[in-house]
Amino acid sequence: MAIKTILVSQPKPEGDKSPYFDLAENYKLKIDFRPFIKVEGIDGKDFRAQKVTISEHTAVILTSKVAVDHFFRIAEEIRFEVPETMKYFCISEAVALYLQKYVAYRKRKIFFGKQTINELADVMKKHKSEKFLLPCTDILRDNIPITLEEQGMTFTKVILYRTVASDLSDLEDVYYDMLVFFSPGGIESLFKNFPDFKQNDTAIAAFGPTTANAVLKHNLRLDVHAPHPKAPSMVGAIELFIKEQLKKK
Repeated sequence: MAIKTILVSQPKPEGDKSPYFDLAENYKLKIDFRPFIKVEGIDGKDFRAQKVTISEHTAVILTSKVAVDHFFRIAEEIRFEVPETMKYFCISEAVALYLQKYVAYRKRKIFFGKQTINELADVMKKHKSEKFLLPCTDILRDNIPITLEEQGMTFTKVILYRTVASDLSDLEDVYYDMLVFFSPGGIESLFKNFPDFKQNDTAIAAFGPTTANAVLKHNLRLDVHAPHPKAPSMVGAIELFIKEQLKKK
């Protein structure tokens, strides 16, 4: 199973520096990038149908930059002026800094964890009296609301954007030695676009346990799984796999 061509189901990295570009150069690979899923914001009508009133909340939980964009988009669409007293609890510092696109960055009202919902929940414990709003996608991971419930947080989940399959019809007659996935949505998109997909000799790489489970659920062979002790990154896991294939030659 010689790997020469790889399709990564994500947007192409910005700039000219990326571990993927180094991998391609070192092993003479052709690596293409194509998002298998895209995000679409819901409109004001669908928002109102959820019967959620933003003004009844004193804090917002933001799990991604996408969530930030859609929270302020829907606020503008329904003509709700977000008060300066609103507090923001962000999954990471990167998301907190991204907030500057919409609000003046004041430490007293912006809080953040390191990267996980458990770390953010630890920060939120000191603010249990707040009424939290959780803007999210229609395929929000269960561990987020479960963690918040376990910590006794008062929160309201509101769907502001949906994850949908991209149109990949132009790839119908294109063959790759490896397909790389980062979410169950990517696998769903593969079968929505190509219901009769047969894996055959195509290697499949998956990042994270939920993506790996989606691969197996569709009776596909999982050839590369990251992260693992020897390869915390997807690029590292792909490189290990390629090295193993080269040894077999």
